[in-house]
Parts: sequence; structure tokens; C-alpha cells
Amino acid sequence: MKTLYEEAQRCFLIADPDQKLDASLQVVAAWNAGCLSLDADDKPIAYSQPGRLNRPILVPPQQVSKRGFGSVTKRASLIHSLAHIELTAVNLAWDTIYRFRRMPRDYYADWVKCAGEESQHFFALRNQLRAMGFDYGDFTAHDELWGSAVDTAHDLMDRMAIVHRVFEARALDVVPQTREKFLELGDSKTASILTLIANEEIGHVSAGTRWFHYRCREEGLEPDATFFKLLQQYLGSYPKGPFNHEARIQCGFSENELNRLEAEDAAFRQRRHNS
Repeated sequence: MKTLYEEAQRCFLIADPDQKLDASLQVVAAWNAGCLSLDADDKPIAYSQPGRLNRPILVPPQQVSKRGFGSVTKRASLIHSLAHIELTAVNLAWDTIYRFRRMPRDYYADWVKCAGEESQHFFALRNQLRAMGFDYGDFTAHDELWGSAVDTAHDLMDRMAIVHRVFEARALDVVPQTREKFLELGDSKTASILTLIANEEIGHVSAGTRWFHYRCREEGLEPDATFFKLLQQYLGSYPKGPFNHEARIQCGFSENELNRLEAEDAAFRQRRHNS
């Protein structure tokens, strides 16, 4: 019987997005059918990059193609950026499975499910790009999300905190607003895709919180204090608002965490106003 780890590694290393996501959905089906084991004694390879084609061209975040709602091209660029995030999230899910061993079976079930859902998100966004006369790779992209995975590759607790409770959680705040903009423009197709993404991201961030708390319990650490310590360690700052309070509560953020995030954001805005 094949192991989930070797299948996760295979999906992670496939370069072509369509082939990667077809393989991902096949692995999800195999896992759900009970055809993959968790027995493995190999040591994970510390990959610095997933398999990828030479497009899109990766640039620093401030140099990505202009995005917005004022033209078809800017809207396509925005959809392209979302598609790139979803494809990165597929790679993240497989890396999170392949890299971290000897976890409870529910841990792997969470991230297999995530890989399948993120694959569907990418397919939907890419199809929408193609319907608009563009394709994935036609615009530049940045790799900040994957960079956070590399930074936290050595520690599962840190990975859950930074990748999922900071970078992925940002979608909870941004995607609903973006969906409303597309609705205002009469683009119900893109809006429906973003509705699906917004709903399913709650499950993904919830999984991040669940396994962050799991590792905190194992280490005897208080989760809220640990989260803010890791924010300073990795980012040297705090996430910027506004925050989707309701969605974040659903994902396991505590009232204490949200109150502090909002207070830190208010203080940042006041400093910027005074400068």
C-alpha cells in the first residue's frame, strides 16, 4: 500500500498546475477510500520550492501586476493573484502532510481535505480567467505565502500560527469585501467562486488553529501569548485590519486575541496619522 507521505511528495513536486491538481484530487479520493497508509520510516526532504513552471514570473510584492476593478485586465489580474494563492495553498497542504510526521490521523485528514478544496478553488478561478481571455501565468505573482512556509518549515506550531493564522486568515477579512465588489459589477460568476472560497477558508483556518492549540498543549504553552510572541518573532509586527470578527471567532480566534489585534491595528493607524 502506498503511503500518504509519498503521494503528498509526488503532488508537491509536479510542476504543471493542471496535472498537480488532477493528481491532488486523485490522492484525496484514495485517502477517503482508505487506500493510503501512514506507515513510513523515511526522513522528509526539506524542499525549498514546490514543483512549478517558469510562469507566472515571481517578483517582489510591490512589483506585481496592477490589480483592481477599473478594467477587465485589472480584474483579471486580481483573479490571477487569488488563483496563485490557491495553488500555493495546495502546495502548502501537501508540504504540511509530507513534512510533519507522527501526528494524529485527524491532522492528516484535515490537510488532505484542504488540498482537495484548494485544488477546486484554483480550477474555478483559472476557468474564470480563461473565460475572460487570460490564463494563469499571464500576470506576475509574488511568493510571500510560500516564503512563510519556508521560514516555519522546522516547527509545526510555528507553521500553523504564521501560515494559517496570519497569511491564510487574511482571506477571511479580504475575500468577502472582494466578492461584494464583483457583485456590484454584475459578475455573479466570480462572486459565487469567492463565496465558496470564503466559506471553505473558515475550515482551513480552523484547522490551523486546532493544530496550533494541539502543539501548544503538548509544549505546555498558553496559546494567545504564544501567538503574539510568534508574530513578533517572524513578522516583527502585527496583522493590519480591518478584521472579520465573526469569521475569526468561527476559526477559533479568542476574544482576547481579536481585541489585541484590533488595539495594535488602531495604535498603528494612530502612529501613521501622527507622522
